[in-house]
Amino acid sequence: MLIGEHKHTLDSKKRLSLPSKFRKELGKTVVITKGLDSCLFVYSVKEWKKFAESLDELSMGKSDTRAFARYFLGGAAEVDIDSAGRILIPDFLKDLAHLQTKVMVVGVNKRVELWSEESWEAYQKSLDKKADDVAEKLGDIGMI
Repeated sequence: MLIGEHKHTLDSKKRLSLPSKFRKELGKTVVITKGLDSCLFVYSVKEWKKFAESLDELSMGKSDTRAFARYFLGGAAEVDIDSAGRILIPDFLKDLAHLQTKVMVVGVNKRVELWSEESWEAYQKSLDKKADDVAEKLGDIGMI
């Protein structure tokens, strides 16, 4: 399970070091794709295949499901983790998530999210304000 948040820095060659605990679960190659809420999603190859297969099960007759698949699959890149535990994030994805120097590496169960420090702080403040409402809605459907 991937959990926790870690602040890391992009090095001079724009590589990002992943926490060692995350590397153990992710393997030697990861898939990075556009995420939601202005972040990037990082999956192990195994989890990425499961995610891609779930997209295949959606109806191709609906424009929303075609768009959803295009968004995640078309914006994905397979990246190797080097011997020092670093990944090179493609420029188009780095720009999309506004990653500059400080990057928040957040474990979210089966994926890792990469956030700019500023976006993560803003998101956390927003979530803090509505956490009770979210919990209430999840309680209404029996999740908690």
